[in-house]
Amino acid sequence: MNKLFYPAIFHTAEEGGFWISFPDFPECLTQGDEIDHAYEMAMDALGLCITNLKESGHPLPTATKPSEISLENDSFMAIVEFDLAAYHRRTNARSVKKTLTIPEWLNEEALARNVNFSQVLQDALMNIVKS
Repeated sequence: MNKLFYPAIFHTAEEGGFWISFPDFPECLTQGDEIDHAYEMAMDALGLCITNLKESGHPLPTATKPSEISLENDSFMAIVEFDLAAYHRRTNARSVKKTLTIPEWLNEEALARNVNFSQVLQDALMNIVKS
């Protein structure tokens, strides 16, 4: 469940650009000057709403089917993709301390070669998470 898809309604703003609302998240509103900027803002706003719900222990709403959405003049619908794992990587880069155990001979070899243990572990974990 890393990728989520929700419909967003892009409304043409009178002063130019777009403002965006989400049928499944009434509290989620954003805007953008150009369509690409508006879509990026929609992804970020959706991400904030989703993470706030998850952190507070509330279930995520089921995405409304596009066929069930009625549009007003000067508006259109787009499906906004939200990648929960990518969002966490981008917004939660806080480091945490981990204790680990390795064989003594391996520790000595790694120290002799100036190995950065933290970096090696991060690289290995990233390879595992990506696959």
